[in-house]
Amino acid sequence: MFYYKDSTCMPVKANRVRRALKYVHRRLRETAVVAKGLISTDHPLMAHIIPIRRCNLSCTYCNEFDSFSPPVPLDTMKRRIDLLARLGTSVISLSGGEPLLHPDLDEIIRHIRSTGAMAGMITNGYLLTPDRIQRLNQAGLEHLQISIDNVMPDAVSKKSLKVLDRKLQMLAEHAEFHVNINSVVGGGIKNPEDALVVARRALQLGLSSTVGIIHDGEGQLRPLTEVEREVYLRTEELGRRSYGRFNGFQEDVAHGREHQWKCRAGARYLYVCEDGLVHYCSQQRGYPGKPLEEYTVADIRREFLTEKSCAPRCTVACVHYTSYVDHWRAPQNRSAPLPPPGSSLVQIQMNTLEQ
Repeated sequence: MFYYKDSTCMPVKANRVRRALKYVHRRLRETAVVAKGLISTDHPLMAHIIPIRRCNLSCTYCNEFDSFSPPVPLDTMKRRIDLLARLGTSVISLSGGEPLLHPDLDEIIRHIRSTGAMAGMITNGYLLTPDRIQRLNQAGLEHLQISIDNVMPDAVSKKSLKVLDRKLQMLAEHAEFHVNINSVVGGGIKNPEDALVVARRALQLGLSSTVGIIHDGEGQLRPLTEVEREVYLRTEELGRRSYGRFNGFQEDVAHGREHQWKCRAGARYLYVCEDGLVHYCSQQRGYPGKPLEEYTVADIRREFLTEKSCAPRCTVACVHYTSYVDHWRAPQNRSAPLPPPGSSLVQIQMNTLEQ
């Protein structure tokens, strides 16, 4: 049995008031993101941008890191953020590798906020300290996610609750941004029940909880065993109570079914690698593989209408979530032509419906 100490977890009253105000402000900004997405289809809802490929861990299922790459220079990161802002990107999230290894991370977050975009980050959490969390508060970070793979570290992953529980307590006490803890099943995780332990601990600390299904090396469907599926469904139900999400695609993955949807990667979601190239996602590097400097609204419109052959077995959650806004409009095909210059896809879809 694994036990935890909770005596230092409760934030002080002043922090609660400040958090409440920031929560309201953040929700208003999130509402504006959705409203803007419903009005126009000519901009990305979210972009993941990589400030550093290097990671301090080496989880065996992960293909998104190395152990040697230098950080992307600050001026280069600022230029790429400005290019994303010029495309109208609503949310810019930092990923890796491990973004906390970047020496200018706080300035990068400030620059994201200066463009009007929401600022998020995915981290393994190992490098968090109370001082580091306060600096993230001051920089303007709005969302942070940590995936925890098991209760005790093993050969597959060192992202364990045993190691990270103290970090979660620090976040519960100091963070003024939204913190989500993502537990996982599948992908060689030894003890599926660990996902439930992680989710319950996150909720106990006042953090939100989600559950994910680890994909294979190409980001594709890896059906769950009966035990894993049962744990997934129970863990998902816990998460719905605190931070409900639309995730019908994972229901299909859990049952080994292909999911029929319209992937808007390359349009509503962009993955910008450390070399500044735009890809569909972290698992489809090379497509379209175009420099961000050359990416235009014409590319967004083309990819919005382009059907991706990998979509039915995709488990990349961020792409699914950003595609939900447009699930009802704009049919896709394998070789979608570019829309007429100056025409918004919303207007094209309205004209189609009128016909």
